[in-house]
Amino acid sequence: MESAIEKLKERIDLVELIGSYVQLKKAGRNFKGICPFHQEKTPSFVVSPDRQLWRCFGSCGIGGDAIAFYMKYENLSFLEALTDLATRYGIVIEKMPVEDKIVHYKERLIKVNQVATDFYHYILTKSSIGKPALDYLKNRSISDKIIETFQLGYSPSSWDSLTRFLHTKKFENKELVDSGLCVQKQMGGSVYDRFRGRVMFPLKDHRGNTVGFSGRILSGDSEAKYVNTPETTLYHKRSMLFGLHLTKDAVKKENKIILVEGEFDVIMPFQQGVSAIAAIKGSALTTEQLQLIKRYTNRVYLALDADKAGEEAIRRAIEVAEPMGFELGVIVIDGGKDPDEAVRTNEIEFKKSLEHPIPVYDFLMQMFAKKYPPSDPFNKKQIGEEMAPFLYAITNPIVQSYYIKQLAKLLDVSEDAAGRVVRGYRKRHLIRPNKQEVQVKKPLRELVIQQFLLEQLLHAPSLTPYMTEIQNIITDDVFTAPSYGKLFTKLHEKAQEGGTFDINAFIKTLPAELASVADELYLKASSDEQSATNSIKHIALEIKRNALRSKLKNILNSASEADEEILKELQAQLKELEKMSSTV
Repeated sequence: MESAIEKLKERIDLVELIGSYVQLKKAGRNFKGICPFHQEKTPSFVVSPDRQLWRCFGSCGIGGDAIAFYMKYENLSFLEALTDLATRYGIVIEKMPVEDKIVHYKERLIKVNQVATDFYHYILTKSSIGKPALDYLKNRSISDKIIETFQLGYSPSSWDSLTRFLHTKKFENKELVDSGLCVQKQMGGSVYDRFRGRVMFPLKDHRGNTVGFSGRILSGDSEAKYVNTPETTLYHKRSMLFGLHLTKDAVKKENKIILVEGEFDVIMPFQQGVSAIAAIKGSALTTEQLQLIKRYTNRVYLALDADKAGEEAIRRAIEVAEPMGFELGVIVIDGGKDPDEAVRTNEIEFKKSLEHPIPVYDFLMQMFAKKYPPSDPFNKKQIGEEMAPFLYAITNPIVQSYYIKQLAKLLDVSEDAAGRVVRGYRKRHLIRPNKQEVQVKKPLRELVIQQFLLEQLLHAPSLTPYMTEIQNIITDDVFTAPSYGKLFTKLHEKAQEGGTFDINAFIKTLPAELASVADELYLKASSDEQSATNSIKHIALEIKRNALRSKLKNILNSASEADEEILKELQAQLKELEKMSSTV
């Protein structure tokens, strides 16, 4: 088993794998990019092709190998990631690791959801029970092909049709309840179908697994129009985007995604050839949904319902999308209250509207100008106050400056006046955090230069010339961290063997705790081995000076009488170091 995993890791090109998800740029012998696991503007994510390891040196600080990256990025267990990657790279793993009960149960829930999908789909397309639902879909102009593509279904009106069917497939009540398909009357009691008499939309994650359902009633107002799967082990509304499993390739190819609110708002445009589309679940766009979208595109166009709820969703979308660097736009829909109705009313006009999304800040100004016609100073004041929080939150100074100018034009006031409104919002709403909370401790230079020296040694093609230059200056006792001193000793021993330096072979000789330190320093290095050749002796001298000064300080601060001989010796060494530094 271990050999199979190692064979898989050898087959994977880590830079290629991660590069398919994250834009990487060469940085010495490593590659760097924006970390996909937290929000940042300055690249802190490092990938080492030599070590086949990655690490974030930003706020999340996580790292690992190819399997660890795939697990984290796709939100999978070790076994799921291992199985996926083995299939992807053509590696047969005959003996899987000891079965994980949690993973196995998750697979059971995925399976019961898929069986339910097939059941509902069969009832809709093959049974007379589903004819009213099929007629309903036909009346909404849904084609047979789309019914198959989205695996639409129908849940019979009886209380236990699905329950009885799933029992014949050997699923237990706990699995039916935990999947969200059924409801239990009381602890240990009987269960009944959650969805009854509804058109069923399977909710699939971006990998195509059915994780939940949305059911729409055919007619009547006595019940909720839609019933959705509750939060479960598989289904999380905040991270769900309906249809993305079918449209993600188009989203990536077209470098945009059109976000709508309902399942029919995806299905009808998709049927008419609009492929880069998905529906948010819930009332507002979330950070989790945007993190998923960011894998495929940085352009988000909102085509939400033309009502107050849709306007509010747009406003809330800005709050989460702007800090993440998205290009946000709004598609104004004419001829219908939502994309579904607009497509059925006038498909040509709907497609034209998709070609001309309005930048979100332009849309807001238009919206507020309709709400408060800028014909008097009080309405102008209201527009300015409504726009201020949005303009203040724009992170790009060029974009912010542009829209302050646009606001000034709209209000027919000076640019300075519009800018003061935005700055005034900042002053009124700025919360001054505790200095101790926001203060980020920077590593002391003493520690930084020790790390730098070790980084250069770990990246050296040959250790011998480096060690020859510094071995008479520093020893392991000058390092602040004991692990750094031990690593330096190991590097010194390796240098005495001569020849080329193989980082992978060297790290295999280290104990586990030192190997992790070496890997972290190796990935941390931001320059290649050539850049430090002329400076490594200077660095060694500075490290030695710092160590001597620290010893001097400790002796002078000691409560006991200072040892004059030791003081003289340390001072003499410092003078000698100063001479050496001046000649280097």
